[in-house]
Amino acid sequence: MKFVVDAQLPLTLARQLTAAGHEAVHTSELAQGNRTPDTVLAAFADEEGGVLVTKDRDFRDSHLLRRSPRRLLVVATGNITNSDLRSLFVDNLESIVAALTEASFVEMGLTGLIVHRDPG
Repeated sequence: MKFVVDAQLPLTLARQLTAAGHEAVHTSELAQGNRTPDTVLAAFADEEGGVLVTKDRDFRDSHLLRRSPRRLLVVATGNITNSDLRSLFVDNLESIVAALTEASFVEMGLTGLIVHRDPG
């Protein structure tokens, strides 16, 4: 699976996803870096066929209203350490991938995933 990791999440998360056998790019690796506008970031994720991974709930609204980005994983954990975040991804990565093959919008909290089923 392809992932595009937003600026407020650590670069090490993208590296971890790559090490787990997925394709991942962090905003810091894009031409405009961590200053990449949301619309550009969503378009990039869509062009790459990737899942945008973010803590930014504005993407939730744009996904629901305009289907941009087309595939979205919102990290809804509040403030946790980068180490705890990476552990959460390790513990849930198989479930995250499975959920994103069924639905275009998934939220991950401290206690599990919320899978928003796509309308018929």
